[in-house]
Amino acid sequence: MTAPTASMWGGRYLEDFVVGDRYEHPMGRTITSADNIWFTLLTQNSASLHVDHNYAAHTEFGRPLVNSTLLLSIVTGQSVFDVSFNVFANLGWDTVRMSNPVFEGDTIYSASEVLSVRPSKSRPSVGIVVVSTTGRNQAGTEVISFERTVMIYRRGFGPRANGSVPSVVSSDQA
Repeated sequence: MTAPTASMWGGRYLEDFVVGDRYEHPMGRTITSADNIWFTLLTQNSASLHVDHNYAAHTEFGRPLVNSTLLLSIVTGQSVFDVSFNVFANLGWDTVRMSNPVFEGDTIYSASEVLSVRPSKSRPSVGIVVVSTTGRNQAGTEVISFERTVMIYRRGFGPRANGSVPSVVSSDQA
């Protein structure tokens, strides 16, 4: 399935998810040294392996490793376009696995597969979607995998349904 462009995309609602569907997320992301250092410092991670290039040069990797929670954040972010554009709430990340190291300069691509879809038992305006997401580097090597559970609005509910989110007007319509 070809992903629509951001200018025409309103996201999937609960009714749009089908078990077994697979989404190749449209945007890759190259992780820079600045990304790795800023994120590591911002989150108060004190591991020298992420911020001290001299220290990292003396490890078996020979260079800094990308902070694993930065990788989790990037791959989760890549999936928003296809999975949680109309999210009510994230409910959890499970079975997070870092299968191979990620280094500054690696470009990450990701994909998700729908594992389950069901209406919420307590909130009629939403449902629960579980996806399995994998991230791969530029060589196609898997570097992360996880299951993510999200609460997604049903069509006709949520901020877009009641008009509280402004529409995007293209320059030729203004």
